[in-house]
Amino acid sequence: MTKKQLSLTSKGSYVMLDNGLVKLTILRPQGFLTGIKYGGMDNLLDLQSSESSRGYWDINWSLPGGEDRYHLYSTTFLQDLIINGNNYSVVHSSNDNIEVSFRSTYNPSNSSITLPLSIDMRYILRAGVSGFYCYAIYELPPGCRAFDVAQTRMVFKLRQERFHYMAISDEKQRVMPMPEDLLPNRGKQLIVPESVLLVNPINPHLKGEVDDKYQYSMDNKDGGVHGWISSSPVVGFWIIFPSQEFRNGGPTKQNLTVHTGPTCLAMLQGTHYIGEDTMAHFEAGETWRKVFGPFFVYLNSTPKVSNAHSLWLDAKKQRLLEKAAWPYDFVSSPYYYTAKERGSVSGRLLVQDRFVSTSLLSAKYGYVGLSIATTEGSWQTESKGYQFWVQTDSNGNFTINNVIPGTYRLHGWVPGFIGDYLDNAPITVSPGSQTELGNLTYVPVRDGPTVWEIGFPDRTATGFYVPDVNPQYVNKLFLHSPEKFRQYGLWDRYTDLNPVSDQVFTIGVSDSKKDWFFAHVDRRGADGKYLPTQWEIKFKLHAVSNGIYKLRLAMASATRSNLKANINDMDVKNLVFQVLNLGTDNTVCRHGIHGLYRLYSVDISSSLLVKGDNSIFLTQARAGDALCGVLYDYLRLEAPANS
Repeated sequence: MTKKQLSLTSKGSYVMLDNGLVKLTILRPQGFLTGIKYGGMDNLLDLQSSESSRGYWDINWSLPGGEDRYHLYSTTFLQDLIINGNNYSVVHSSNDNIEVSFRSTYNPSNSSITLPLSIDMRYILRAGVSGFYCYAIYELPPGCRAFDVAQTRMVFKLRQERFHYMAISDEKQRVMPMPEDLLPNRGKQLIVPESVLLVNPINPHLKGEVDDKYQYSMDNKDGGVHGWISSSPVVGFWIIFPSQEFRNGGPTKQNLTVHTGPTCLAMLQGTHYIGEDTMAHFEAGETWRKVFGPFFVYLNSTPKVSNAHSLWLDAKKQRLLEKAAWPYDFVSSPYYYTAKERGSVSGRLLVQDRFVSTSLLSAKYGYVGLSIATTEGSWQTESKGYQFWVQTDSNGNFTINNVIPGTYRLHGWVPGFIGDYLDNAPITVSPGSQTELGNLTYVPVRDGPTVWEIGFPDRTATGFYVPDVNPQYVNKLFLHSPEKFRQYGLWDRYTDLNPVSDQVFTIGVSDSKKDWFFAHVDRRGADGKYLPTQWEIKFKLHAVSNGIYKLRLAMASATRSNLKANINDMDVKNLVFQVLNLGTDNTVCRHGIHGLYRLYSVDISSSLLVKGDNSIFLTQARAGDALCGVLYDYLRLEAPANS
């Protein structure tokens, strides 16, 4: 089939890019995407929204220490967040593709308080391609003030009357509420502001369900394509990430995807499920540049409503094609690295744990990645550089391709073993380099043999007991789902199961899949106030070895938690661990199963233990907070090394 000729035209304040399949209308010089014509629909974007809030880039930032970054120095909520270009140019125009630029330039000599970044927003339309590419170059020029960045993304608001069905995975697809359903006359806001109980929705089949955008979050490693399908005509709108290298927080970072609107998000940097630890902090005078993207907005259609599901299947196939084509060879920015300008790193990761095996073990299906972070686990909160991650094979082998030149550290973790791997030796990647690291050995933290363990170390609370949702707050999508934890209000289900006394777990008797609640939260008292909770782990020792026992507390997430650990008594002398106000993950209220991974090693003197019955008390000491909590990943008691 002959490709239709590309065209670039201007009319007043608008620029139009057209390849015969897709026509984009962009406001200049601002760079707002005001129109997408495709598949018999004159505009896929929401006509009820202003032209500045249909397809746009935005950013949440503050000066250091700013408490309310979303409203800081703004007169209106959205306009100060939306990135507004002030210079338009055509970067490239040929028979094969058109690339246009909308740039906002920061002048460090400007004394007014404005975003200290120059941002170049780019759109690419290619001949014969059913979709378009978006990326942006963020640059911090010399001489700028200090500031922090919490979040940046691109937002697409689609036609409310057309796009009702969303899909983010094979299992997670559904008809969504209308935006009016979130208003007071149709919905009831719950304790979590983003959660709305649909009491009188336009679609009566949704009555009694809870809608919350966080229920549709995805790990970077598990996502890659998400979007919406319209009715009449049947059109698919999909955001495809061909690579995760430019997104912050690594493969386990959770990001929003879609939500009632209908809204489709390309999250590039954010703090969700981790909190302020993952904000990007820039010092005064610091220089920095990063290319976010390109990501691909893929459009497909079918003439038959009965074939609507095929659009999702087709979008998944397209993602694989985009991934195979990465890095793209048609991007014009000199700051975007092509394949020949990148390098690779390969090796084999092994695990040494003498209490599991006398031989080295293959790091089977572990995760390894390159990051500029230099300490164990700090890749989770790294937000300035690029990250490159792969999963090892069954023998622990890995090859990380298409690495941007720079100096990195190799990080990793292995399911079944606690902690984070870090190779402290700097790895320098240059254009065309092929770095072979050979055999690498991860030695997980361990002092002595296992006395007992609870759970399986995989950096989540997945293996613990997740209750059924209260029928008053159901989201039907997750009723028979492995992601039961996405349901609203599960923190109160702990009280329903333990109305008077707290959880007691007996080693050798209790089953962590049934008897260990997935989140250590407060318990709701009879007066409605939330009370501290004290979990007890009972275990027997046939003998006590002299020395130091070790309690390993691997945490999948923590939010505003005051956590204490006592041995056999609540007396101060039996207090072996205490941490206050731990975590800003907000995983409990955002219906997650993990956040920022933490590992604590607690010394327990053998003098605190006795032959026979023993107890460890874990106390969530913070009161009055329905949404605080710790999600444990794994707990292990080790005997002294000489035992």
